[in-house]
Amino acid sequence: MKRALPAMHVSDVVSKQAGKTYRTVLIRSSYRDRNGRSQKTTVANISHLPEPLIELIRQYFGGTRLTDADDSFEIFKTRRHGAVQAVMTAFEQLDFASLVGSQPGAERDRVLAMVAARIIRPHTKLATVRWWHDTTLSDYFDIEHADEDDLYGAMDWLLGRQNVIQGKLVRRHLKPGAMALYDLSSTYMEGTQCPLAEFGHNKDGKKGKPQVNFGLLCDLDGRPLGVSVYRGSLRDNQTLIPQVRQLRRRFGIERLVVVGDRGMVTQVNIDALGKLNGIDWITALKNATIRKLMRQGAWSMGRFEDENLFEVLHPDYPGERLVACRNRALAHRRAATRESLLGATEKKLEPIVKSVADGRLVGSADIGLKVGEVINSRKVKKHFICDIAEHSFSYRRNETRIAEEAALDGVYVIRTSLDRASMAAAECVRNYKRLSRVERAFRSIKTVSLKVRPVHHRSAERVRAHIFLCMLAYYVEWHMREAWRSLLFSDPELDQISADRDPVLSAPRSATAQRKAATKQLEDGSPAYCFRTLIEHLETITVNHCRNTQMRDVPFEMTTSANDRQQQALDLLGTISYPPRRKQM
Repeated sequence: MKRALPAMHVSDVVSKQAGKTYRTVLIRSSYRDRNGRSQKTTVANISHLPEPLIELIRQYFGGTRLTDADDSFEIFKTRRHGAVQAVMTAFEQLDFASLVGSQPGAERDRVLAMVAARIIRPHTKLATVRWWHDTTLSDYFDIEHADEDDLYGAMDWLLGRQNVIQGKLVRRHLKPGAMALYDLSSTYMEGTQCPLAEFGHNKDGKKGKPQVNFGLLCDLDGRPLGVSVYRGSLRDNQTLIPQVRQLRRRFGIERLVVVGDRGMVTQVNIDALGKLNGIDWITALKNATIRKLMRQGAWSMGRFEDENLFEVLHPDYPGERLVACRNRALAHRRAATRESLLGATEKKLEPIVKSVADGRLVGSADIGLKVGEVINSRKVKKHFICDIAEHSFSYRRNETRIAEEAALDGVYVIRTSLDRASMAAAECVRNYKRLSRVERAFRSIKTVSLKVRPVHHRSAERVRAHIFLCMLAYYVEWHMREAWRSLLFSDPELDQISADRDPVLSAPRSATAQRKAATKQLEDGSPAYCFRTLIEHLETITVNHCRNTQMRDVPFEMTTSANDRQQQALDLLGTISYPPRRKQM
């Protein structure tokens, strides 16, 4: 015969000490002693348990029948959590909240939530407000009742702190005498009300749309440190000097090496930089300038037979160094591409020749329109000589122009104010090529993940705040990408390969990266991810709000268990460090 279990119940014990009230929740059992008197004994202290669970235990001991889970258990709400947890881990590792604002507050919470939303699921401000209620962002930030007007107010607050925040970033990552990468891009605007929106050289290839320009300042690893927004008609070279002066005036950087492309570091800017003591630069010559130097005999192409990189001193560039380079593989690719374009153009021109000969196409104006349409479509007009008359048309290749261009295939020249003691020629080439990291940042900010465009804001201040917000989101994403290199299609050995390779040649992909690209898998056979798909995979970790159908007022939460890949991704984010760990070269 089974022994009867002692009767148990949940007991609340309230006590007061030193003016404070304390509550203890105990599970107790009742029994009778040898003399038949009723006694109680404490079985367990459950004060640490959540109140909903305490209530379930209380009701169970009170006689409430709990049916099978299939009959009584329901999930009445699910919120996405895994990607939020990933971003919050990155925030914590980077001390990102203190970066944005030293004091907690509603505006800071809203800005942090907008940055997180930009990384996870970029939307308009209105859509963001609706989206984040389906996530656990409100568990971390006070945004439960925030609407789009509150977000616009937070953006205004953020813009007022831009110089302070960028100053912190510069001090974190840019030491005196360090190198900074700078480049300019554009993004198109919707509408015509913003005073910054003007027509200019549209780098998005979006015709008929006004644009704004924005310059991005990065450290040598491509980590964004600052952004400046300009009117859309401003040329690239008009933004460099204000950016350098800002670094000196606002952030106290006296020694700096600026790396900019050939359209940015023009002769006018070089003269201006020469007047700023402590500022050096690295850039490249334009093809027309290289062609001129070769005609003057500055060097012979035969020299490239023995070496693919050498220094040149020229009287037109006093106090400067020129580093001439030739990439043979690039030269072969360009020659093949040019021949392909010329051949394709000739195929399109032959039907025009036949139409003119047959008398179906007459008139020099009409013939010229047809010919222009063909030779301009592939941008090879300079390589053809066309003879057009009222009733005749012929063409031939301009062999002289083709030969002049072919002589420069794979040739480029780096120009710098740095002397040999400050930087070797090979390092000048390597550091100039690091501008590709700024271009990667532009791609990510504009299209790949953060989607800064299209911009719908009407005021200049809101446009500046929007682009700055996207830059901050990329700052966090940059660190997440670095931590996740082993899981993404990224090359985990890229830094070491770049440091060891011939600086003139393109960096080869490591065997690990080639295998990932070919198989779409990691070494353990699991899928390789891009950043966006890994974020989406993490979003499948959810917080589920559950309840017993018979006790609907006693809900509780259950979080989806992370699978091995998700847990690995979350653990890797814990390796993000601030201050950043120096890479071992």
